[in-house]
Amino acid sequence: MTKRFSSQRALELILEESQEYSDVEEENSSRRSTTGSCWSSPRASHWNSRQTSLSKNGEIEWSSSPVGEPPHTAANIIRMVPGPTRFAVTHLQDIKSSFELLIPHTIQKIVLDMTNLEGSRVFGEQWEKVDMMHLHAYFGILILAGVYRSRGESTESLWDAETGRAIFRATMSLKTFRVFSRIIRFDNRESRSVRQRGDKLAAIRTVWDLWVDQLPRLYNPVPNVTVDERLVGFRGRCPFRQYMPSKPERYGIKIWAACDAVSSYAWNMQIYTGKPEGGAAERNQGTRVVLEMSQGLSGHNITCDNFFTSYNLGQELLKRKLTMVGTICKNRTELPPEVLTVKKRPVHSSNFMFTANTSLVSYIPKKGRNVLLMSTLHRDGKKSSQEDRKPEVILDYNATKGGVDNLDKLLACYSCQRRTLRWPLVVSYNMLDVSAYNAFTIWMAINPDWNQRKLQRRRLFLEELGKALVTPHMQRRQHVPRTPASLATVRRVTEATAVPPAPLGQPQPQASEESKTVGLDWIMWKPEDEQFKPSSKSTGSGTDDPGQRQLETLPP
Repeated sequence: MTKRFSSQRALELILEESQEYSDVEEENSSRRSTTGSCWSSPRASHWNSRQTSLSKNGEIEWSSSPVGEPPHTAANIIRMVPGPTRFAVTHLQDIKSSFELLIPHTIQKIVLDMTNLEGSRVFGEQWEKVDMMHLHAYFGILILAGVYRSRGESTESLWDAETGRAIFRATMSLKTFRVFSRIIRFDNRESRSVRQRGDKLAAIRTVWDLWVDQLPRLYNPVPNVTVDERLVGFRGRCPFRQYMPSKPERYGIKIWAACDAVSSYAWNMQIYTGKPEGGAAERNQGTRVVLEMSQGLSGHNITCDNFFTSYNLGQELLKRKLTMVGTICKNRTELPPEVLTVKKRPVHSSNFMFTANTSLVSYIPKKGRNVLLMSTLHRDGKKSSQEDRKPEVILDYNATKGGVDNLDKLLACYSCQRRTLRWPLVVSYNMLDVSAYNAFTIWMAINPDWNQRKLQRRRLFLEELGKALVTPHMQRRQHVPRTPASLATVRRVTEATAVPPAPLGQPQPQASEESKTVGLDWIMWKPEDEQFKPSSKSTGSGTDDPGQRQLETLPP
């Protein structure tokens, strides 16, 4: 039988139940505060002290305290194991193979085919095809030049008998290196004009895309990934050359990069080719770049600077199960006026604002200066216990912001960049630098005890890599260099070969048919002539042996 109450009695029962609910809420609030939770009952203890404010565009409501419990999402749940992938571990055998993981045979074959095509177009019938050993030797010389800090040194000085390195002359002659640098191509020049109408990067697009696709296949980044911009110095003619006064080079090719925040492994890259011809400037470029750079990531945190950070970017990343930490510009319309106030605020003070999934902090590092950071990773107002009382958001940002900048610093230390007027060659030099560094990162992750007591392990790695690339070509060389140091280098390398080089002044032994290759070393280019003719005049240090003045079809 249903129990009936009068209206007065029913009202008394309702008031008693609400009082019991309030007591339970107060008990839970005190329990959370004693356990030290940073989310201390926003509905009870913070309700009376909470202040709300609208953003400058009137679309976002910010609160001075956390709005509620952080939602349980899949962000920051990483399903990939950080470090080298299974593919990299199973295919890595030695230092040379680690480099070939980054620049596989498909890319090398394209460069080799296009180089031979350009050589045939320029030199005609006198050009004989180069093979993969020539290409490896060319790459090896570039890497060794970077190891010896020879980026700003002239090419003649590198091959000089007194001031140069013996391994350069032992590998190939100066003329060979110059011809290769002039002829190397990455696409078909005859069809380039058609492709350039819709793609400014047509001269190296195929090789670049294949190389970028290879980067994430070999290494999984740690939970924090840095997205930033790079500038590869270049002052020649380029349709998308940029001016960035904050960079050391100032003029060059801008590249967006996503790097591991700890190891600086280059995980993804994209060349900025400028706005379309006759088109308007791109809007929300920073958001578009971060979303494209972070494709393939899940559960990671993206650290970026104020060029990229925005409220809309944070919301888009949360949809992809990613979080964001970054500085933000003061002129953003999604900011509330309270965080822009600087006057009468004490030094080392912090002002926090929150939405349901985003936190914003305004920190005063010194008088008159305001630092703004936005985060979808942090949902509270934790501060450090140090004297400066920095918020946890700033500490995490400082710890993860340097992935790309550190990569630039490391690449500049042993860069293989050479002076050139061709921007595709500048891009290829940078690809070699990044590939060599990524190979070193993979190698050290798999072999952490390699040269453990050495201080400059990366320099030793690059030196071994360069020598491994030039050694096969040096072993099959039939004509020895004339300087004693270079001759001794060749003899040390070719001791175990079937056809060792003969002493100076004696006829060279005949090599097998497989070892006979092109005469690239002896092609003589004379700008004043229409044709290419063998030279019988001595050219000083440009040749390896006084008797080798004629055009020959022997390995350089």
